[in-house]
Order: sequence, then structure tokens, then C-alpha cells
Amino acid sequence: MVRVWDRVVRGFHWALVLSFVTAWLTSHSSEDVHYWAGYTAAGLVVTRLVWGVLGTPYARFSQFVRDPETMLRYLWALLHGREARYIGHNPAGGAMILMLIAAMGSTALTGWLMTTDAYFGVSWVETMHSLSAHGLLLLVLFHIGGVVLASFRHRENLVRAMITGRKRKAEPADIA
Repeated sequence: MVRVWDRVVRGFHWALVLSFVTAWLTSHSSEDVHYWAGYTAAGLVVTRLVWGVLGTPYARFSQFVRDPETMLRYLWALLHGREARYIGHNPAGGAMILMLIAAMGSTALTGWLMTTDAYFGVSWVETMHSLSAHGLLLLVLFHIGGVVLASFRHRENLVRAMITGRKRKAEPADIA
């Protein structure tokens, strides 16, 4: 086994899961809890952006953000059951992280705007917040599907890896 995900990445991931679930479940019932879940998510996103530049090797954006051509080649190989196993995030996973961070940031920003004097009750801000939150839910579902698919295809429990921080060491065909 090899250490891949550090404590910051793992803590960020599970705290963001908790924040999102809490915000989603309290969106119509507990305004204060909903706000604090959103503020927590925003703080986590900022932390992850900093850690994506300064963090450990597998946490850095430079390690897993790929160009569109590489991602499309990976998706093509995935469709044909020939995708490589990556020790860190694969190209589709890297793109998903960026989309999740952007969607969470957008949801948090529009939620905060709705609490300000300038944008309180402004319908387009409320609409954007709702669209961001629902889009984020859709991305989360795709993310979970991708984790399940990669876990099955590569015979590796990625949920456990995000808990322990460890994955099976690289084999000759794998990409570190």
C-alpha cells in the first residue's frame, strides 16, 4: 500500500460531504444551520484551493488537472474498458474535482449574496443559488458513480482509500 491522500485532503472531502448534506437537508427547515453549513463549505473550498497549490504531491492541482485532450482520451478508453489505473486522480476525476469546487463555490457565493442588503430578495440570485445547488447535486451523483465504476474496474475500494489515505501501490501499467 502507498500513501496517496493526506489528512487535509481526506478531512476536506468528508467535511465537505457533511456540509453539503447538512445544507441540502436544512434548505427549507433550519435557516441558521443551512447558513452555517454553507459558510463551512465556502471555507473548505478556499482551504482546498490553497492546498491544491501548496499541499502534498497528490493534493496539488498540477498532479491531477489535465488538458482537455488527455481527459477526452481517458473518457474514450473508459467507454471501451481500457482506461489506465491512476494512483492519484484520473483525468475525469480531476475534471470532476474542478467542477465540484466551482459548483460548491457558486452555491456558497449565491447563498451568501442572498443574505446581503444589496441582493436579498433578488430573484435572479435566488434562481442562481437554486440552479447551482441542484447542479451540484447532479455532479455529486456523477462523482459517486465514477467512484463506484473506478472501484469496480480497478478492483480497488476508493471510498476506503479516501478514509485511510492509502491505495494499492502502482503496477507496471498504472500511472503514478
